[in-house]
Amino acid sequence: NFKEEEITDHTVKSNTLEELKLEIENFSGCSLKKTATNLVFADGNSKAKVMLIGEAPGEEEDKTGKPFKGQAGVLLDKMLNAIEQNRKNTYISNVIFWRPPGNRNPTEEEIKICLPFVLKHIELINPRILILAGAIATKAILKEDKGIIQLRGKWHDLSLNNSDKIKTMPIFHPAFLLRQPSRKKDAWEDLKKIKKEIELIT
Repeated sequence: NFKEEEITDHTVKSNTLEELKLEIENFSGCSLKKTATNLVFADGNSKAKVMLIGEAPGEEEDKTGKPFKGQAGVLLDKMLNAIEQNRKNTYISNVIFWRPPGNRNPTEEEIKICLPFVLKHIELINPRILILAGAIATKAILKEDKGIIQLRGKWHDLSLNNSDKIKTMPIFHPAFLLRQPSRKKDAWEDLKKIKKEIELIT
């Protein structure tokens, strides 16, 4: 039986996106893989300056192997379109690569196991702007204990091994906005800040 540390501190050896995807496909340290249909790796443009990371795949994502494909995906596309972003100029992934059974939230253990791959993923894309959709992605990447309501709409600097600081902003997850439409006003304020920042780098 593995000790937890041995699994969670596995080193990611990949140097390209293709290698990373293959490494994740061949990885057997996450039990979610057994119950999922497809690996959900990413969608969008890998040369993009803007990267968005969500939480975990749901039913539609599991079927298609692409992130943000259900109702939340439709809303995300609208949110991106509102700031002139889309899947052609944004790169989209999740902190978990396989659907948790019954669309439950991923456990801390599952997040920990996937995190080295996620950080390598960000490193390889090396975006100028990183958007974290929802509480789970925000907590995993920024290591913050505050809730999404306090963290959303504020810029954070993320430092990874090889990169300059990446400007990172947590926003509400589209699935949360579907359940709490009154929060869309806040979400729009956050998107406007992101748009302003995108205009500075393009």
